[in-house]
Amino acid sequence: MGYRASVTAVTIARRAQRATPDAQRFPFRFAPAYRWASLPFGVRPERAWVEIDADSLRARFGPWRLHTALTNVAAVQITGPYAFLKTAGPAHLGFTDRGLTFASNGEKGVLISFHRPVAGIEPTGRLRHPELTVTVADVTGLAALLRARTAT
Repeated sequence: MGYRASVTAVTIARRAQRATPDAQRFPFRFAPAYRWASLPFGVRPERAWVEIDADSLRARFGPWRLHTALTNVAAVQITGPYAFLKTAGPAHLGFTDRGLTFASNGEKGVLISFHRPVAGIEPTGRLRHPELTVTVADVTGLAALLRARTAT
C-alpha cells in the first residue's frame, strides 16, 4: 500500500469515528466556476458539507466551520440566485447583516437563521453570525430536515 492510499485509509477511519450514527450529511454541489474559485482557499468537495444529527448542526467549508444546537435554529428558507462575485471562493461575510455564506454554486441554497448568533468566519469567535447560507446539493432535503427537527 502506497503512502497516499494509507493516508486516505486513515482519514476515512477517523471520519467514521467522528460521525454519529443518526447524523445526516449534505454535501455541497459545486458549479465548475465556483470549484476553481474556491480551490486556493482550501475548499474542496470532501471538505464542504452540512451535517445534522439529533441535536446539532455542523457545517464545514474548507477551513471554516460552524457548530450550533438545533434549538438555536430560528428559521429556514430556500433562497437564490446569488451573484458570482459576491459568493464565489472563500466563506463570505455580509457586511450589512454579518451573515455567513458558504457558496459552491449561484443557483440556490438554504438560509438558516439563528436565535443567538454563532461563530464561524474567524478563529477567535468574536465575530458572530445571525445566519448562515449554504448551497448544498439537496437544498430541499436539508430545509425539510431542519424544519422537521426544529419545528420552524
